Amino acid sequence: MTVSLTLCKTEGVSSRPSPLPSLSGKEVLILDLLGRTKGMYGLELVAASEGELKRGTVYVTLGRMEQKGLVSSRLDDTPPPFGGLPRRLYTATAIGREVHGAVAALRKRLVPRLAR
Repeated sequence: MTVSLTLCKTEGVSSRPSPLPSLSGKEVLILDLLGRTKGMYGLELVAASEGELKRGTVYVTLGRMEQKGLVSSRLDDTPPPFGGLPRRLYTATAIGREVHGAVAALRKRLVPRLAR
């Protein structure tokens, strides 16, 4: 029995990342929630998600989304009602709103086809 291995060249194949950002389900949910308001705190997002977002993951997800340019944050000007550190207010960026709109349009178009 003869076994041979062939080497393949992949010089023309690019390994650059896709120009389209990928969104997890949690990221889509956060953009949904932020699209309804001018801004929300992390714990407000947890409460508004009706159990879909957890306290332990919301800030990690928001940090990742901020790195992607989908959300921005700023420290709140008003002090917290019970003292403590200032709270961080999150808002969707223009790119975040655009990506969210594209995902929503894609879902609207694909879901009826996939339901067949």
